[in-house]
Amino acid sequence: MTATSIARTVDPPLRLALTFAAVKLLFQFALTIYTQHLGYGYFRDEFYYIACGHHLAWGFVDHGPIVALQARLGELVFGDSVFAIRILSAFAGAMAILLTGMLAWSLGGRKPAQALAMFALMLAPQYIGTDGYLSMNSFEPVFWMTCVLALILIQQGHSATRWWIVFGAAAGIGLLNKPSMAFFLVALGLGLLCTGQRRLLFTRGAALGIALLLAISCPNILWQIHNHWPTLEFLRNGQAHHKNITLNPLQFFLAQFANMQPVASLLWIPGIVSLLRAKSIRDARWLGLTAMFFFAIMYLLHAKDYYLAGIYPALFAAGGIAREHRFAASPAVQRGDLIAFPIFESILLVTSLILLPMSSPVLRPDAWVRYTTALHLHGNKTENASTGPLPQFYADRFGWQQQVDLVAQAFHSLTPEEQKRVCIFGGNYGEAGAIDFLGNREGAHLPAAISGQNNYWLWGTHGCDPNLVIAVIGDTPQEVSRKYESVTIVGVRNNPFAMPFEHGNIYLLRNRRASAPFHWADERFYF
Repeated sequence: MTATSIARTVDPPLRLALTFAAVKLLFQFALTIYTQHLGYGYFRDEFYYIACGHHLAWGFVDHGPIVALQARLGELVFGDSVFAIRILSAFAGAMAILLTGMLAWSLGGRKPAQALAMFALMLAPQYIGTDGYLSMNSFEPVFWMTCVLALILIQQGHSATRWWIVFGAAAGIGLLNKPSMAFFLVALGLGLLCTGQRRLLFTRGAALGIALLLAISCPNILWQIHNHWPTLEFLRNGQAHHKNITLNPLQFFLAQFANMQPVASLLWIPGIVSLLRAKSIRDARWLGLTAMFFFAIMYLLHAKDYYLAGIYPALFAAGGIAREHRFAASPAVQRGDLIAFPIFESILLVTSLILLPMSSPVLRPDAWVRYTTALHLHGNKTENASTGPLPQFYADRFGWQQQVDLVAQAFHSLTPEEQKRVCIFGGNYGEAGAIDFLGNREGAHLPAAISGQNNYWLWGTHGCDPNLVIAVIGDTPQEVSRKYESVTIVGVRNNPFAMPFEHGNIYLLRNRRASAPFHWADERFYF
């Protein structure tokens, strides 16, 4: 096939995929603007990632370096508003839609299959949620599906060297984005080894791709070694303290229905079946096996149910092809209509609109509680921390400005000499991150916050004096008085929509007791 004929074959599906990607991008932009108008602000983790972006490194305790780079680039290029810091995540969501369309095309799907797969993924609650805030999760399916697309094209005879380089680059950067990429690659390797496509792994191109991914990810490994494997300690602590909810196999499977929209299960389940049967989609059983292996690995590791999200674009693409083959006699399918399954797509759209408040906070908090109570809607809970009227994904957007305002008032009540040496301590990275971000954005000019959680512990105390502390912690006055001679409550955090553990006092502490000497090593808490 000549380059011209290849271009003619690729151009129509690529244009269609780009169109859907543009719609997805505008959709996420609209949701961010609207939810901000309703009063939903910065998300807890966003403060932390922005702080990490100001301390760029090859590794971090609880995530890879890519999200820190994403935060820094977003802040430098677009600004630090709620909308600005989420732009790159929205772009990642659009890229996932584009890749879904191209996967459907590469597996043999026509326009009806492409359009259905992209439309369904665009409405998936998990994707609407993760593409709507600054996080590494939005980019995860981009790296995974780039690897899958590269393997499909290699299998079909396209330039092996070129696409193995693409595979290696995507896999290497994916490993720097999130450790779950390693488990996906294991599942992918097992899927290939169990089928005739194992031959793809025993080529010079494969060796080049694997060498490239190892070279790209190597600096992170060196960072882990240099810092005594903090990520492993973080994972061990999560298990020891039962941070995450453990689901049985049935619960883990059923959670996927909520994450990807219940009606969409009529797409991705047939997608897995069609890949495994290898009839309507030939020579792609390895991809179905990859999905099965990955599901098993994630369950055995007691991972959060949404950790499977990155593999769904391939399953939606396969599902679109399966439905296209199932209704091949339909005039709309034969004509290659954009909307070839109007009834199914209408049901998908209506149910997605009903469920939209579960993935994006499009209702004010009071209205959200009334709406979900009336419809008996309950989101998947992934952590054991108790919640208030809102799920944690929404509650973590409230209370931060009140907290920082109280800290700023306490800080400005100090003398200039005291302001130079005071420690501002956050009990967790969200509290510390909010102080660092909002404390300077609002002109309060607060000193850098310290915390014992995750990377904040690695950044140290910045030379502050532990005998003078403004502390944002959940301890009672009696507990704090065991360590400090003078304990003054300077504020109370009480936003009704914030997480319960974010309610409590803000203290001004003076004179550390000799019986409780301060050691920074004792403050480390990787969790």
